[in-house]
Amino acid sequence: MNKPWKLVLPLLITGGLTACANTNPSAEPASSVAQTPVEVAKPVPPVAPTIEVQAKHTSDGRLILGEQEWVYIPGLQESFKARIDTGATTSSISATDIVPFERDGKDWVKFKIEHDNIKSKEMALPVDRWVRIRQSSAEGTQRRAVVQAWIQIGDVKEKTAFTLADRTHLTFPVLLGRSFFDNVALVDVSRKYVQDKRE
Repeated sequence: MNKPWKLVLPLLITGGLTACANTNPSAEPASSVAQTPVEVAKPVPPVAPTIEVQAKHTSDGRLILGEQEWVYIPGLQESFKARIDTGATTSSISATDIVPFERDGKDWVKFKIEHDNIKSKEMALPVDRWVRIRQSSAEGTQRRAVVQAWIQIGDVKEKTAFTLADRTHLTFPVLLGRSFFDNVALVDVSRKYVQDKRE
């Protein structure tokens, strides 16, 4: 009685497995299924920091000056720190060892520029005019020579008038007034040393 089942049971199991294998005839073998490519994100190169380059000239070509600038004096072949003073009319330079003399019937003056214990070589220039200066700290007036001297700031070289005065007690040996920069420059008091120092 048990023997026929031993023959039938394997046939039933085999038939069931075959039926299960054919239930999804449209299925493709795993190896033939198309794979969707995965995009790998490329590393983003670092962005260089933006450095703001501030202008040294106005759109019409004038110099832009800060509250403080380096002034090159060709006659002495040296650069000095200068304060740009929009309230002063005339420029001033720190002169010591001032000696007036006469040459060809005209007034001349020789002097040295002294500041921070550094003394320039001697310079001699004709006197453009003499002025009387009244100082609040002293009684009376002082007679001072005004000379014309070449200076250079940035790419501008100009001749300008300087009053000779002892400025050794002040921070800046050179003060530039409106007589210099009115026609050639625009002053931005929020900036300093806009123009490059000439070595």
